[in-house]
Formats: sequence, C-alpha cells, structure tokens
Amino acid sequence: MGKTDDDERGFFSERWIEPPAGKATAEKKATPEQPHYHGHRDRLRERFVAGGPDALPDYELLELLLFRLIPRVDTKPISKALLARFGTFAEVLGAPVNLLQEVKGIGPSVAVDLKVIAAAAQRMARGEVRGRDIVSNWPQLLDYCRSAMAFENREQFRVLFLDKKNGLIADEVQQVGTVDHTPVYPREVVKRALELSASAIILVHNHPSGDPTPSRADIEMTKQIIDTAKPLGIAVHDHLIIGRKGNASMKGLLLI
Repeated sequence: MGKTDDDERGFFSERWIEPPAGKATAEKKATPEQPHYHGHRDRLRERFVAGGPDALPDYELLELLLFRLIPRVDTKPISKALLARFGTFAEVLGAPVNLLQEVKGIGPSVAVDLKVIAAAAQRMARGEVRGRDIVSNWPQLLDYCRSAMAFENREQFRVLFLDKKNGLIADEVQQVGTVDHTPVYPREVVKRALELSASAIILVHNHPSGDPTPSRADIEMTKQIIDTAKPLGIAVHDHLIIGRKGNASMKGLLLI
C-alpha cells in the first residue's frame, strides 16, 4: 500500500503489528517501547493545566496544539521550525496553507487543521464585539481586527457597519488588493452603509509590510469617504490600520 496524505500525522510510521500467534516471545519484548516524547507530552499538559497558557512560551503552546494534529510524531522540532519560518504563534496560524506546507512535517491535512483553528479564534474574537457598543469595547475590537487581518499577505479593506448604539450590524471585506495597495471606492462604501441602514462606520485595512503608519493615500481616501458620508448622516468613527508590528488609529493621530 502506498503512502497516503494521512501519513504526515504518523499513523503508519509507528503502528505496532501483532506477532504471529503461538510464537514463544516474552510479553515484555513484544511490547514496543514507548516513544521518548510521551513523558514530555504529559509534563507539558500538566504545566498547561497548572499555569494556563501564559505559563508556556510560544513554541510549547504550539507544540501542545500539534499533539492532537500529529499524534505519533515528536512535534517539538516541527513547532520550532514553524516559529523560525513565520515568527510568532499568531503568524503561524495566519500563514497561508501553501507556505505552511513548506515546513517539514506539515502536510496538507495538518495545514488545513491549523487554518480551521485560526478561523475558530477569529470567530471567538468576533463574538466579543458583536451586539456590543464597539466604541466602548475598543480593545476587543482591535483584538478582532488583528486576528482577522494582521497576518494577511495582501491588503484588505473592510468596513464595520454600526447602528445608532454603535452595535455591529455587519463586518464586510470590501476589497482585496496587492501587497501594498487596495482600490477603494468611497461611493460604494457609503452606498452599502445606506443599504444596511448604518448610522456610522469604522474603516479598517491592513499593511502586510507590518508597519501600520498611515500613508498619504490612506489619509486622502479616508477624507473622501468622510466627505461623501457626512451629508447623508453617516459618521466615520475612525480608520484603523492593522500591521504585524501594531496598529494605528487615524482619529488618535488627529489625521481625521
């Protein structure tokens, strides 16, 4: 039988084959040795239970996660290789599937599993802001935006549409561009706000370079949207720029 995609998880490499019945072999010798990393896994789980996630550095938390995805392989080298390639725990989860598979030990199945975990984290972050006054829950909003956009390799321009109480009506990606540019059409943004009966909007886009500093084009585009929205009674609360190295608020920088 040929190697399958599932073999990346080690299901075949360490499978124990029962010796023929009646063979005079001591039971002790017939039992395969427990892999050296099993005790390490138990100790790492115990540390997590006792101290929580903050008790573990990134490589150990990632290793703990990989235990379930690759159950019969020593995952410490894979964890360290992922962090060496991408930088941080969050950047590993944010990496595209094709790049994850460039790391030895990560095949198609595990790469997709990591993206499912990333999607679950984003869904949890979205739940923290949905139905609440976003303006009063700014840290949760930033966490959500970072989980959704900070590690994308292309620029995304999204709009958060708010009701009169600043509750989130919808979060929509309006445009996806290149590594350093996204085309934005102010009239389309305002048109969508009217369709959703939004009273206010928050503009958000990412800088794949990692530096969240607003460009001149970012500032000019934001002012165009403000000028288009204001006569129609739609407020632009802010324009957030999200990067790997942090985030920037145009309102906080007094640019709008």
